Amino acid sequence: MTQAVKITGGGVGDAAAMAALHAAAFADAWPEAAFAALLAREGVFALLGLGAAKDALQGFILIQLAADEAEVLTFCVSKAMRQTGLGGALLTAAFDVARAGGARAMFLEVGETNAAAIKLYEREGFAVVGRRAAYYRRDEGAGDALVMRKTLNQS
Repeated sequence: MTQAVKITGGGVGDAAAMAALHAAAFADAWPEAAFAALLAREGVFALLGLGAAKDALQGFILIQLAADEAEVLTFCVSKAMRQTGLGGALLTAAFDVARAGGARAMFLEVGETNAAAIKLYEREGFAVVGRRAAYYRRDEGAGDALVMRKTLNQS
């Protein structure tokens, strides 16, 4: 990463900052209450990428563990920190948390037109295993999501 960022666990107290960053990145952003409710649930984990300047939130990943699977609920990196390695670092940290929780695979959905995210996921070992028709709402209409999966090798 070109800028100093630390990765740390997050919790309910981070819901407002997560919602604000999410709103800057997604047209259909989740409200603070949704983040707070998810973060209060057992099996849901947030990993935060905090910038050196006043620990400003630069990115986060929210995952859920169930049985031997993990799901990326949402994942967001600030525009200023894209292409710096923060996304890969957050994914790597999420893989570690998922493995520690007994997960053998991780799943996520990504918009079929989000080429940058798809490239990152493929570089990190995800492969397309399905498609969800009309999963995302857009101004120009609904968009499909690609379902991607990564096998998590147990250490």
